[in-house]
Amino acid sequence: MLKGISPLFSPELLAALYRMGHGDELVLADAHFPGDSVNKVVIRADGLKIADLLDAILPLFALDDYVDDPVVMMACVPGDEPDPEVEADYQAAITRHAPDSPAIQYIERYAFYDRAKTASAVVMTGETRKYGNIILKKGVS
Repeated sequence: MLKGISPLFSPELLAALYRMGHGDELVLADAHFPGDSVNKVVIRADGLKIADLLDAILPLFALDDYVDDPVVMMACVPGDEPDPEVEADYQAAITRHAPDSPAIQYIERYAFYDRAKTASAVVMTGETRKYGNIILKKGVS
């Protein structure tokens, strides 16, 4: 185990973060997300919640200051109701580690899938709340 590094990191996740450059994106996906269908690089984080992973990742990961949407979530399909606790939990972690970051933006489901296709990696978590998917765009520190 490394000192100062969250035990939530697998070697694969830590390596993926290290390999990312400015503008690269990381998807933290809920347990319902079709990770293997949209990206070749899928990292398993079964049993972990996304808010906890945000608390582990964001101290090591600068969000992109040069875009309006360094943090993006999947918008609900018309007719579905969002769970406001999902965004609140994610925003709390973001505020702790990147307080100057713009508000979380939402994009349509299929637009989210398209962005996930070009992401550096998709991290499949144990998050079971619907619409828990989030994309982080890496910046420079």
